[in-house]
This record gives sequence, structure tokens and C-alpha cells, in this order.
Amino acid sequence: MIRKAVFGERPELAAVRREAFGAGLRAVLPALVATGTWGLVTGVAMVKIGMSQLEALGMTLLVFAGSAQLAALPLIAAGAPIWVVLLAATVVNLRFVIFSAGLYPYFVRYSLGRRLLLGYVTSDVGFAISMQRWTAAKSRGPDDALDPTRRVWFFLGIAAGNWLSWQSMSILGIFLAGQVPGSWGLDFAAILALIALTVPMVNGRPNIVGALVAGAVAVAGVGLPLKLGLVAAVVAGITAAMATEIALERAHRA
Repeated sequence: MIRKAVFGERPELAAVRREAFGAGLRAVLPALVATGTWGLVTGVAMVKIGMSQLEALGMTLLVFAGSAQLAALPLIAAGAPIWVVLLAATVVNLRFVIFSAGLYPYFVRYSLGRRLLLGYVTSDVGFAISMQRWTAAKSRGPDDALDPTRRVWFFLGIAAGNWLSWQSMSILGIFLAGQVPGSWGLDFAAILALIALTVPMVNGRPNIVGALVAGAVAVAGVGLPLKLGLVAAVVAGITAAMATEIALERAHRA
């Protein structure tokens, strides 16, 4: 019954959707430990700055953006005006404009409502895994991975695994926050989680060049206001990776 509700009643189409969904879920599994750790830290942090459990639950379910949540929390604790909180969260999440532009050609066929839903479940890891798979499929020529149905259900499989891991661990952090001593150094755990999440994705020359450029720009721009150094790093890293990929393709053709 649940399968039919999720994947549809037409057997052949449902089978394709299940297969692609499962492939996406398997692709994201190695990243879920790091995602869950990041979610746990965020859940604890929301309660530690003075939010009630109900407020923290609402934030984690509605916002679903760890970096934006952590950027907003100190401002909320300091009693900053709501426009300042929203501006900080928006600036931190400007990279999703870049992600959306990259995903748009693959999802343009869907209605605005469906694209908004896909936007809600889009994550850094989901974008990275999906683009990596679809770019590789393009270079191979005709490929099942580029079939529109398989494509969106692969993305949904990644999103489901990522969302469930984040929300379950974030909610756990919310309810266990009172039991977590401040001396545990959860900020450092969050950094380790992000490193564990990112490093396995850095493979191949374009990704390595992009990561190095993004890292250099992020360090150089650490003093910029409103965390604009992060936005500059994302733009520079993606540009460098794309330029490297184009250069390699031209060299291969020559």
C-alpha cells in the first residue's frame, strides 16, 4: 500500500522509480554519518542558546539548512532584529542559488510547485552527488542515468536519506541538549563532520582544483562581512572546477 502511494500504481514505472530511488539512497549512505553528526550538533546548539524544544523543532523542520541555522542562532541569542537574522541566513545560503542554476536544466520540465519541493530537500551533498553522476553519464553518451524519471527519483533517494538522517539526529540533539555538558566541544565535532562529508567527494582533477581554489578563497575572505567569503569561495571553486573540466576535454580532443 505504501509502495503504491509513493511510487505509483503502474508496475513498470513504479519499478523504475524504486530502482532509481534505491540507487540514490545507496549513493548518499557513506555521507549520512557526517550529516547526522552535523544535525546532532545543530539540534543541541538551538536549545543551548535558549530556544524552547518546540521552537527548535519548528526551526529544524521548516528551515532544514544547518549552516543558515548556525549563522542565525548567535544573532537570535543576541536579540538582533529579525531582518538581520534573515539577511545573515540568506547570505550564508546564497550558494543554493548556484546549486539551483546547476540543477535547473535537469528539473525544468516540472511544475513550479514540484521544483520548490525539490529546492527544499536540496543539500550540498545531494547537489554534489547528483551532478557528479549526471556529468559522468553525459560524458559516456546515452545513459539510463539521464532518463528524466530515473534522474528525479535518484535525486529524491539522496534527499530522503539526507533529510531523515538530519532530522532524526537534530531532533535527538534537541531533546538531549540538557544532558550535554558544555565542555564536550561539539563545535569541533561539527567541523570534523563537515570534513568527513566533503573529502570523499573530492576526486578527479576538476574537483581537486575546485576544492583547492575554494579553500584558498575562503581563507582569504574570512574577514569579509556577512560571511561573503563563503559565497565567493563557492563561486570561485565551481568556476575553477568547470574551467579545469573544459580544459581537460579540449586537451583530450586535440
